[in-house]
Amino acid sequence: MAVKILIERRIKPGKEQEFSQAARELRSKAIHAQGFISGETLQSVDDPSVHLVICTWKSMQDWNNWLRTAERMTFEREIGPDLAEPEKVSPYQYE
Repeated sequence: MAVKILIERRIKPGKEQEFSQAARELRSKAIHAQGFISGETLQSVDDPSVHLVICTWKSMQDWNNWLRTAERMTFEREIGPDLAEPEKVSPYQYE
């Protein structure tokens, strides 16, 4: 069953452009991952430091497999210092 993953990140002031570039690069890699369906990144109108990623995967297993890839783990290490707080990941399934 397909799932949507919502990832909320609060970026430190002045680091938004670096984060946006890294997120685009990661999505270009995720496109080729098994089970990836779609993804988009949104920036809050009220608080530009808040970014929301919405991605769709064929299954939770596909998402979990992606989390353990070298590309995803490298991304986490690279953006970690730019986060004002830990990212919040929320998986959802269709009813």
